[in-house]
Formats: sequence, structure tokens, C-alpha cells
Amino acid sequence: MAEVLEPLERLTDMFRRLDGVGKKSAARYAFCVLNFSDEEAAEFARAILAAKTEIKKCAVCQNITTDEICPICQNENRDHRTICVVEDPRALLAIEKTRQYGGVYHVLHGTISPMRGVTPDRLTIKDLLARLGDPEHPVDEVILATNPTVEGEATAMYVAKLIAPFGVKVTRIANGVPVGGDLEYADEVTLRRAMEGRYTLA
Repeated sequence: MAEVLEPLERLTDMFRRLDGVGKKSAARYAFCVLNFSDEEAAEFARAILAAKTEIKKCAVCQNITTDEICPICQNENRDHRTICVVEDPRALLAIEKTRQYGGVYHVLHGTISPMRGVTPDRLTIKDLLARLGDPEHPVDEVILATNPTVEGEATAMYVAKLIAPFGVKVTRIANGVPVGGDLEYADEVTLRRAMEGRYTLA
């Protein structure tokens, strides 16, 4: 039996914590790190620590940023009366790549999932409602662009019900995105059609 090297096993286990990384991929990544020079390994570690310490949530939209307020929220040329609600920063980036949306965003950082212990209070829904209740920054439309999964649909409906009392138009992106798919993996044409074909929920 091959000897199990504890440091290598520990590194492999850390890579396995990454989404979509299986046992074989994790082992491959671990061996890649072993081939780093000391300086490359140190740089790799510094990059991880820097990402954790320097990146924070935008005080307005909850997107990740290195500033108090992200560049999108600071951009006066964006339509601040339209808010697109997404699950995570990756979905935001996917929509931005289409260059078809000129409003601002709100990032929930997840979806409601009782099976995984994710309740509404663990998302940034309260921050969204606070934005809608700010008389100095009126909002005309909220676009719900959560993924077309069971959790994404449930979250969209939940948020739509909470928004209804504010008298704001609520729309849902169209099914140009396949059911069960993630926005970050959709091509730009599909996302553009989804944005153009959004429909009213409330």
C-alpha cells in the first residue's frame, strides 16, 4: 500500500471543498502545487489570503468589491431605477457580458433551501427591501434573475411577494435559460433573450 503523506492528503482535502472538484481533480491540483517553486507557492497562498481580506460586499448591492461601494453602483450612467436580483456575483458577471442590461444589481448570495438549511434571513433580502424603501432612490422595476432551478424559482416567488407592497413592477427573466441550468454557464445570446423576454410577476 502506498504511503499516505499527511500534508498532501490535507491539501487534497482542501481542494475537494471547491465546488465541482472531485477526488481525482483535487489530487491533480495538489500535485500541481507540489511542483510550484517556493515563491510560486507563497504567491498562491498570498493570493488566497488577499482575496479573503481585501474583497468585501458592496454596501449598496452586496456584490463583491474592494471598495465600500462597487463600480456599478457608483456609475451614474447606469439606470438606478431598475434593479436586477441575482443569486451570486458569477451570475452578475454573466449578465454584464451580454452588454444588454444598463441597470444596477442586487446579489442575494444564495437561494432559499430548507434542505440545506438556507433560510431567507441568511440571504440579503432585507438589504434589497431597504433599498426599495429609500425615498431618495426610487425604484421602478425589480428583475428577478435567479437560476431556473427549484430553489431559484422558489426564491424568486418569495422575493416577489415581499416586494409587492412597495408598488414596484416585478419581472422574471424569460425561459431562454434552460430549466435546471445556471446563469454563469449560459451563452450570451441565451442570456440576452432571457433578459429581453422577462415577464411581470407583480
